[in-house]
Amino acid sequence: MSRKLSVLLSTQLLGREYYQTPFAEKALVLGPITAHIVSATLKRLLSSKPSTEPRRWRSPLSVTGYAVALLYLPVHYLTHRVHPAQEAAPILAVGPSELDFEFVKHGLQTWPVRSWLIYGGLTMLTVFHMSFGAGIIWNRWMKPLLPTVSIGSTKTRNRLVFGGLALPALTGLYFMSKEPVLTFSSTLTRYTASYLTSSIYRL
Repeated sequence: MSRKLSVLLSTQLLGREYYQTPFAEKALVLGPITAHIVSATLKRLLSSKPSTEPRRWRSPLSVTGYAVALLYLPVHYLTHRVHPAQEAAPILAVGPSELDFEFVKHGLQTWPVRSWLIYGGLTMLTVFHMSFGAGIIWNRWMKPLLPTVSIGSTKTRNRLVFGGLALPALTGLYFMSKEPVLTFSSTLTRYTASYLTSSIYRL
């Protein structure tokens, strides 16, 4: 398992060369997420025609979307990007090369309940939001063009995204949480200080 984790770490660091640059992160990650949230919110606030009236707040698409946008995503971004970047002691700006899976493992092992609620909630809500949204996009835009093609019922899509996306991610987290944290004690101290910057981890 340690060899597999080493491969994952190498892949993660390689991927960061493409998406975690000042431009790429804004263009490929933060920009699309912000555009999606803003457009959905504006549609809800400004829509007046019955044909474009937004879905109820209690619809699965709205509940999953706003839970991710207003709770899970901000917590995740602050924990993994903002707080570790603080330059003051004792954090001392944990750099991208240091902020790897060891940081995640430390959080899972030190605050297991909170970490699993955050990672698990973010994963599950995001993939089910994708499933609900895919059904709406298909029915509105693609089905008229491909009337003989079906993407299955909502229950079928939910099972597919759970088995294909959520389950592999959560399984990886589980095995990661069982691995020893392989880093210097001084780095662990900085990790801990970064986590404790969040009130969620100070409770």
